[in-house]
Amino acid sequence: MKLPLTGIVPPMVTPLKGRDELDCEGLERLIEHLLSGGVAGLFILGTTGEGPSLGYALRESLIERSCAQVANRVPILVGITDTAFVESLKVARVAARAGASAVVLAPPYYLPEAQPELQEYLDHLIPELPLPLFLYNMPALTKVSIEPDTIRKMMDYKQVIGFKDSSGDMGYFKKVSDIIKARPDWSLLVGPEERLLDSMQLGGNGGVSGGANMFPALYVKLVQAFVGGDLARARELQNQIQRVSDALYRVGRHSSAIIKGIKCVLACRGVCQDFMAEPFHRFRQEERQKVRQNLALIEKEIASLNL
Repeated sequence: MKLPLTGIVPPMVTPLKGRDELDCEGLERLIEHLLSGGVAGLFILGTTGEGPSLGYALRESLIERSCAQVANRVPILVGITDTAFVESLKVARVAARAGASAVVLAPPYYLPEAQPELQEYLDHLIPELPLPLFLYNMPALTKVSIEPDTIRKMMDYKQVIGFKDSSGDMGYFKKVSDIIKARPDWSLLVGPEERLLDSMQLGGNGGVSGGANMFPALYVKLVQAFVGGDLARARELQNQIQRVSDALYRVGRHSSAIIKGIKCVLACRGVCQDFMAEPFHRFRQEERQKVRQNLALIEKEIASLNL
């Protein structure tokens, strides 16, 4: 894996056809759909991939099947976030055996840890990991933010090679960007796609954008436009990404609506099934119809951009 990792690394949804059953055919189509869009890598078992809601055997199967199909065409990053230290380590070892490039870790998410406790946890875990590590800041779900001083300490570990920030706080993002300048091999990626262009203007290297599951080329072209100095084109594409967010992520009433929306679109387009891991369920008929209507408009808008 070339460092720093730059571009779009979609947080791949996990195609399911049952409570504990992969949609294997859908997974194959999804992976090829993403790669054909020019993505720089794949991130599996993250938030959008419903990682913490999946059984360990299914996680292992997903890792092995994904790595085998991708066959080193792009790096694969594997989420290992868990409440149990030993389970994070086990998933990391599965990822290493399967041929993944790196693992991604957010703070354990049940009993919130203080920063000294998080630091100690990382000090214990990192030396045992068989792969390079991306740290993942997701305070809305983990109840803990990785504070700047903790990030500075993590820079002493050569095995830590990047940071994904899903806080949505661009002041925080700028602080992280300034801190990691001392490690030019570190990649700084943003989670919320609505902040993709803003993050790159603050020194970010790209995005882990959920919408890239649906329209990978849209997000890839934004990064390319920005890197190429075409800020007007980058803004145009960012505006379209905001339209995707407004039209497809707000159909449902709950925080799960983003993942449901993405999976529903993929099902409507014949890529994979949209079964959700418990306790969530796929959109019901009224919501699915709304997604179909909004999707038709979004597809016309994206087609007009000549990607």
